[in-house]
Amino acid sequence: MSIQPIRLFGDPVLVTPAIDVVDFDKELRTLVADLTETMLEAPGAGLAAPQIGVGLRVFVWDIDDALGHLINPTLDLSEELQEGEEGCLSFPELSYETPRAFRAVAKGWNMHGEPVTIEGTELLARCLQHETDHLNGILFIDRLSSAERKVAMKEIRQSEWFGLAASSGSSPMIKVSPHDPFGRGV
Repeated sequence: MSIQPIRLFGDPVLVTPAIDVVDFDKELRTLVADLTETMLEAPGAGLAAPQIGVGLRVFVWDIDDALGHLINPTLDLSEELQEGEEGCLSFPELSYETPRAFRAVAKGWNMHGEPVTIEGTELLARCLQHETDHLNGILFIDRLSSAERKVAMKEIRQSEWFGLAASSGSSPMIKVSPHDPFGRGV
């Protein structure tokens, strides 16, 4: 187990949909442990694998002193909505009123490959939605109205950490394939 660096807004991994976990092995259990330790150290209410640079559909949470994790989640959401402040470890020290479903039922697997169903309202529902969004390449600022997103982007550009993703070498690396693309790309 080890604490991992948290990727910041601007890192391409945060907007890239994660892939399903297919191997429920020791490496997956280590990933869950690393996510948990990193989230608790930050501290945060949840953390998704892409936030530490791993493109797998895994997240952890710590809500009301209850730790949990979910792999390959699907969500069923209530039509009833809630408003509330929401932040993200990939957007340090910033939070915005973000609309979410009041109730969420998440189905997936635990790290041992056993089926799991998590039902939550209010903060747990918000966390399940936020972390599942990360796995789909969606950021919480994407849920804001265009006017609120404009304000958020201004604050993000003024933050001390803005641009660190690019300067830390996490910008996308472009590689040219040595194979003939048969006219389908460069």
